[in-house]
Amino acid sequence: MADRALRGMTIGAKSMETEEGVEFAERMNVTFECQLGHVTTVPMSVEAEVPPTWECPECGQAASLRGEEEPETEAPKKAPRTHWDMLLERRSMDELKVLLEERLEMLRSGEIYRERM
Repeated sequence: MADRALRGMTIGAKSMETEEGVEFAERMNVTFECQLGHVTTVPMSVEAEVPPTWECPECGQAASLRGEEEPETEAPKKAPRTHWDMLLERRSMDELKVLLEERLEMLRSGEIYRERM
């Protein structure tokens, strides 16, 4: 079986086709610059829609098109409600203090018990 194995090529790594007769898309270089001054040049097709921002490969911040204003940022999103927020919608702080005292008294009297871990 070993003498029937494929030799000399790694599967999928190389193509046996040539670039003869292939017409490449016309390209342009688009330059982006981040707030830290890192400049990134990206080759793109002339027909492609150029994005207003590009992730800087050096620092990961949003880089804007060179020579253009900063893109408008979206309005800050509303923070998600937490369990505490929803609890405060249903109960006042005075009601919560009374409930806490009742539960602590039940715990101290042994009516409810803590499980040991």
